[in-house]
Amino acid sequence: MKKYGMETTVGIFLVVGLFCIAYMTLKLGHVTFLGDNSYSLFGRFTSVTGLRVGSLVYISGIEVGRVESLTMDQKNQNAVVEMRIKKGINIYDDAIASIKTEGLIGDMYLSIEPGGGGALLKPGETIAETQPAVNIADLIAKYAFGDVKKD
Repeated sequence: MKKYGMETTVGIFLVVGLFCIAYMTLKLGHVTFLGDNSYSLFGRFTSVTGLRVGSLVYISGIEVGRVESLTMDQKNQNAVVEMRIKKGINIYDDAIASIKTEGLIGDMYLSIEPGGGGALLKPGETIAETQPAVNIADLIAKYAFGDVKKD
């Protein structure tokens, strides 16, 4: 009887361990399993250099979403960024989306100035005002080779 008691204990421990691994995989992989509490917004940029799928989206320094996809609009020659924003976060049609860097050479993230003077953006709509990332290497090259104009 003791043999079966030990096997049962090991079996229960194994099943609990597998459930824990599955839960952590879903949480760390940002996979939603039981419903989705976010909505999509889009932004058109001239350049999305350094931005990746999964990059964070911030409003006033608070994480409100993630970049879902990066695609190319061949007709307008723009990069289209799809972002998933948490439900309950209001973004207006006069909002400004800009790509920024954490530190001098850190990861890129999307920052949204939420606006407030217009109508609320509905799921699937596009943020009209966007600003691409500042390329530090280009700025250093301009300064080093004397292309910076003094006013």
